[in-house]
Amino acid sequence: MDIKEKNSFSFTYSAKEQAEIKAIREKYMGPKPEDKMEKLRRLDASVTQKATVYSLIVGVLGALILGFGMSLILSDFGVLLFGARRVLTLVVGILSGIAGIILTGYAYPVYNATTKKERERVAPEILRLSEELMK
Repeated sequence: MDIKEKNSFSFTYSAKEQAEIKAIREKYMGPKPEDKMEKLRRLDASVTQKATVYSLIVGVLGALILGFGMSLILSDFGVLLFGARRVLTLVVGILSGIAGIILTGYAYPVYNATTKKERERVAPEILRLSEELMK
């Protein structure tokens, strides 16, 4: 037995510890390049995500306006805004309720229009990537 073997110590980690070491190491290695299939999936998902966000904004805004109109009609909140003019409160409540219903109804057409526009925008890149992947 020589001196190197006598003074050295060897230890192997378990599989669980190896996986943890690998995960920690990958955090500090920097970003790895995105593969083509992952980019294709990301582009496809971005089309519907943007449309969903826009339609949710329109729908929630319409629901809030509808709720404001309903609260004017059904509660004493209108008296605080317009004083004792109950007819004015009723008219403003009905008009804002109708506007809220119409705006909420536009949520789905906004989704369709945004999806169509985004598909047209990313179509060349998706077609190019899919052609490369199918070869």
